[in-house]
Amino acid sequence: MTDLFTVALLTATVRMTAPLLFAAMGGLLSERSGIMNIALEGFMLIGAFVAVVGTWYTGSPWFGLLCAIVAGGAGAAIHAFWTITLKADQIVTGAALTLLGAGIPAFLIKRIFDQTGGTPSVERLPTLGGHMNILAPVAFMLVPLVHYFLFYTKPGLRLMSAGENPKAAESVGIPVSLYRYCAVIASGMLSGTAGAYLSIGDLSQFTIGMTQGRGYIALAAVIFGNWSPFGAAAAALLFGFAQAFNLQAQAQGMFSKDLLSALPYLVTLIALTGVVRNLRSPAGLGKHATD
Repeated sequence: MTDLFTVALLTATVRMTAPLLFAAMGGLLSERSGIMNIALEGFMLIGAFVAVVGTWYTGSPWFGLLCAIVAGGAGAAIHAFWTITLKADQIVTGAALTLLGAGIPAFLIKRIFDQTGGTPSVERLPTLGGHMNILAPVAFMLVPLVHYFLFYTKPGLRLMSAGENPKAAESVGIPVSLYRYCAVIASGMLSGTAGAYLSIGDLSQFTIGMTQGRGYIALAAVIFGNWSPFGAAAAALLFGFAQAFNLQAQAQGMFSKDLLSALPYLVTLIALTGVVRNLRSPAGLGKHATD
């Protein structure tokens, strides 16, 4: 058992947590503005796939990362248009975009690369010591930046007011729709970055379903963290540790493989079950200014 708790486990925890942080900070911004966003998983899949395609055609993983950010933002812009301008149901819209995020790459892999299941290998983003993705420290730096933006800047406070009481915010001249559009698009860009982290950071290719529910886990981290940046980061660390422990334990041949595979999701469910009664979501979450 003591062989599990090593520096390798710590490194793996950081690696597993980083994509969750990108997506969780994006989901936090969206939900703090009042727009439910269960499409994080779809945006991650889109970003992961487009990052590989961009790298494949240009040979530059940095350009692939840029493509992933733009693609994630474009997908989120659709979500914003449907939910803010057309006032569609936010849960249904998010579910539809998640399905598209899973289906479109599967369709295009055959058309672009003439193979199924995954793409060819491409060049990866640079790594730090210990094979750490260069985006990992960026993910952790993002947490205090989002906290400062939300609680210490005028745009951040206005964004949160749009999520707490959109009617009151509009009555004092705050353009609620604009702030919500910006927050949702930012969530897509950060989720696209999380997807790129997986496909051209940790790996060097895209495979079908490679996010393995991380978008939903990131959203769970936002809820478990009570819609606060540091709370969401702490939850992401917990879930990242569960994923890392799963990998380490499997490598050591300990415990049931099926049980270990389910461990990150069990931890997510147990964590949410234990705190859900004490959570307070933004009062205007899911509401329009004209509701």
